[in-house]
Amino acid sequence: MAENNSSHTSDDPPRNETRFERADRNFAELLQELRVTQAGVQILFAFLLTLAFTERFPSLDTMQRTTYVTTLLLAVLAAALFTAPAAVHRSLFQQHAKPLIVRVSSRLAGIGLTVLVFAVSSAVLLVVDVAVGRTGGIIAGAGTLVVCAGLWGLLPLLVRRARDEGDADTSDDVRPSAPR
Repeated sequence: MAENNSSHTSDDPPRNETRFERADRNFAELLQELRVTQAGVQILFAFLLTLAFTERFPSLDTMQRTTYVTTLLLAVLAAALFTAPAAVHRSLFQQHAKPLIVRVSSRLAGIGLTVLVFAVSSAVLLVVDVAVGRTGGIIAGAGTLVVCAGLWGLLPLLVRRARDEGDADTSDDVRPSAPR
């Protein structure tokens, strides 16, 4: 008989799924997350590819060109990290390795998000530097880094801590509550 997943929080009903069913569900959820991030990376990458062919590109100074190349390479790395789970899955397809695929793919996605924070921040640095100047670019790039790191890194940690402490709202209703 298959192993059932009995791990659950006191507020959540247990799922009646095997280890492999849980892995299938987790992989499907991960793929949904990757679809969102891949679209963003693809748009950023396409934008960066077109910049080198604009009339203004030859007038960029050394720092702007360095920022451009760094941003382009970060976007490529993020795209590679976000598509790697498909390659891992394909290479281990029907090998009964789904739990391992999920763990590895989740790690790749996490690293991809970290790389994407730097790619987006440096893209903002480049664009604002060219548009309004170096100081504005540095401030905008640093601000983007802080906001993305906060929303993508710190916020999940705070939500996890609130959940672990039992302070999180366990209601399934996601609508904002009415003023009291």
